[in-house]
Amino acid sequence: MPSGAAVGHVIGFPPMHVTSDLNIVETRPLPTPAQLLAELPITEAQAAFVTSSRREIQRIIFTDERRFLLIVGPCSIHDVESGRDYARRLATLAKEVEDRVMIVMRVYFEKPRTTVGWKGLIMDPHLDGSADLAAGLRMARNFLREMLDLGLPTATEFLDPIMPQYIADLVCWGAIGARTTESQIHRQLASGLSMPIGFKNCTDGGLQAAVNAIKAAAQSHTFLSIRRDGVPAAVRTLGNRDCHVVLRGGAKGPNYSPAHIAETEALLVKAGLPRSILVDASHDNSLKKPELQPEVMRALIAQMQAGNRSIMGAMIESNLHAGNQPFPVPRHELRPGVSITDGCIGWETTEALVRELHAALAPRFA
Repeated sequence: MPSGAAVGHVIGFPPMHVTSDLNIVETRPLPTPAQLLAELPITEAQAAFVTSSRREIQRIIFTDERRFLLIVGPCSIHDVESGRDYARRLATLAKEVEDRVMIVMRVYFEKPRTTVGWKGLIMDPHLDGSADLAAGLRMARNFLREMLDLGLPTATEFLDPIMPQYIADLVCWGAIGARTTESQIHRQLASGLSMPIGFKNCTDGGLQAAVNAIKAAAQSHTFLSIRRDGVPAAVRTLGNRDCHVVLRGGAKGPNYSPAHIAETEALLVKAGLPRSILVDASHDNSLKKPELQPEVMRALIAQMQAGNRSIMGAMIESNLHAGNQPFPVPRHELRPGVSITDGCIGWETTEALVRELHAALAPRFA
């Protein structure tokens, strides 16, 4: 080849321009979903528990089941040992209140970011920017299996559309977040998921997108994904009719007042959907002040005591210790049991609040 000839340059023809992967630095192979599921399989006991938990959640959301659905736990799992400590405490509390409250643990591994930031345990399990996804997937799947063995139903947010192939068989309830409720990809994804799904209202507080998402996810869709063996595939779904709205507040403030609940009920009825509402006590509903979450819960309790039956559940961000801590910092400087994402209420407050809710629900069962 003559000196200075371009790669791919055939003598007499112009050089070929590279048009793809211009901004790609590295491509790391990952285990296929089938490989990871074979390495860390769901047991028969775990599968039976997931199945029964999904059915219980579905009944609470969509029938006149009197129990209350409470999805509670850390904003995100970043320290699995602290997560295990929290889960053991929660499992004991869940048994104590199970006659009136069904507790489902938040086990969130993916974090949507407004700009940049830590993207969750799966994407950055070592908290150092190394993005060891293979290790993150294994840690997430192992943690979910441990939660099921404790007798705790699991809840997570689905963000990456490929991720469910790796972990969804271990999840009892799923969320589509405020930033992705309007996304066609996530509506299609929800249409094929096997568990009840909550669509959050948008970050501006708008409800219509969540209502539209519920209707869209109930329909059959065909979309691009991968099979468990990693082969690209066109996936066709039946549609998921077990979807509902989650109120989380918005840029204009909270949306859990009686007026907001009535507005949501009216939108659901107009759309021909069940009046099933789950309220996220965190985010804009607590003005991003975690210590206000108990006030939100008490306001919901008051509405239920006044006769409201459309509020069938709530979500609380809770950890071993209250608040949150700055990140990134060196890992050895992190305090165990304190969130590195959204602030949470501590365990003592959580325990007291759950018992308060349990007591308040007594008239339903009289």
